[in-house]
Amino acid sequence: MAVKEGCAYDGAKPKGGEGPLPGLVWAFLFHPDGSSEELSVDRPIASHLDGWLWLHFDLPDGQAPQVPKPFSKLPRGAVDLLAASDQRQQLHVDEGCIFGVFANLIDGRDKPDKGFGFVHFAMTERLLVSNRGQAVKELGATREALLRGRKIATVAGLLIAIVEHVIETVDEYAEQLGGALDEIEEKVVAGEAGDERATLAESRRNAVRLHRQLVMSRSLINRFEFNPTGPSLPFDLPIGKIGQRLDWLDSEVVALRDRAHLLQEEVTLSLAEQTNRHLEVLSIVATVFLPAGLVAGIFGMNVKGLPPCWSIGCCGGPAQSTVKRHSPTPRSLRHNFALVSCP
Repeated sequence: MAVKEGCAYDGAKPKGGEGPLPGLVWAFLFHPDGSSEELSVDRPIASHLDGWLWLHFDLPDGQAPQVPKPFSKLPRGAVDLLAASDQRQQLHVDEGCIFGVFANLIDGRDKPDKGFGFVHFAMTERLLVSNRGQAVKELGATREALLRGRKIATVAGLLIAIVEHVIETVDEYAEQLGGALDEIEEKVVAGEAGDERATLAESRRNAVRLHRQLVMSRSLINRFEFNPTGPSLPFDLPIGKIGQRLDWLDSEVVALRDRAHLLQEEVTLSLAEQTNRHLEVLSIVATVFLPAGLVAGIFGMNVKGLPPCWSIGCCGGPAQSTVKRHSPTPRSLRHNFALVSCP
């Protein structure tokens, strides 16, 4: 866990005075009893509201979200990270603020190849600011849960709820990968497997990518939990259970990766055996038809119009004997001009 020092960000207002916050996708106001209400993004966020806020933005890289001044004193490091284009997970603590980046699967559930998006966030005791670069299913699921009446009492509880949705999405995707591997394994055991190498390679690649992100998430949580010299926070962030779920999920993904690797080897061996059987049949057929091909080649020669010695299967013998009887040519010349000297 890295700790950054810097000046505070006072939540500057949009240019031109009070107005809608640029890039704001949705905003929720949470009351002391945990209930929430969605605020209009087309109107200014009132500065006198009681409770705490969740502001979710969709801004291009390099542009920092703007928040109501009474709700935030964000460190400069948090503001820079919200506007950055970092594509790696990280977690920082500074001046009573937790900020960082976490990975999640982007929308597109019908696609076999899932991509990763990265959500940038900053959290204080009264505010959670999130900024996305791509469509994020988990944030939308949290919003839908709030609209259905789910109560969340603290900002830390909201962040935990979002992370739990991330874990559930990864778990569902791991089940999809496992189902695909089960189907291929059934075909392999039954001897009906075709060329499944491309599908297995894609499944293995996705499992490796999931494992990489899960390991990074678990490492950040471990460093956050076991950092006695780090700065204190005015609120509690219970992430111990999140770490346990990540451990369990990572072990499942590793098992899927190993299964895909073993199935790749088994399918490759099966295809090699099938190729060897085809080559064996081809060799037998070629051996059976070799004598017939030789005979057909000999008797299929067109020798019409050639000297008589060319019509004999081995004309070298008679030709050489003819030269031997009628010519004193040396042996080497007899060999070279044997066919020329045919009568």
